[in-house]
Amino acid sequence: QVQLVESGGGLVQPGGSLRLSCVASEFTLDYDVIGWFRQAPGKEREGISCIRCSDGVPYYQAFVQGRFTISRDRAKNTVYLQMNSLKPEDTAVYFCAAGYSASWDPDEYTYWGQGTQVTVSS
Repeated sequence: QVQLVESGGGLVQPGGSLRLSCVASEFTLDYDVIGWFRQAPGKEREGISCIRCSDGVPYYQAFVQGRFTISRDRAKNTVYLQMNSLKPEDTAVYFCAAGYSASWDPDEYTYWGQGTQVTVSS
């Protein structure tokens, strides 16, 4: 059983930054990818970024590329999402998830954290 705990959300002004953390109980060959997703009220869950934990290869959706950076700390079993230049439309609950391979499809991920709220507002 893989357990994920995300943290680091909060309230920030437009243009501000937040750093989200996802701590996993373990990384395995099968669950090699950690993805970040977000879900705003009334909208479907969408993929933001993911990373291949074995070698650190990152992937980004176009709408966050250049603003968000994903990274890993293998010693701490932790994946980070550094979010800069935040916009009001970034407001959502952010989740991390563990899967077998890089994908933007939430159904391809097996384990999920409980989410952390990110609110971008003046």
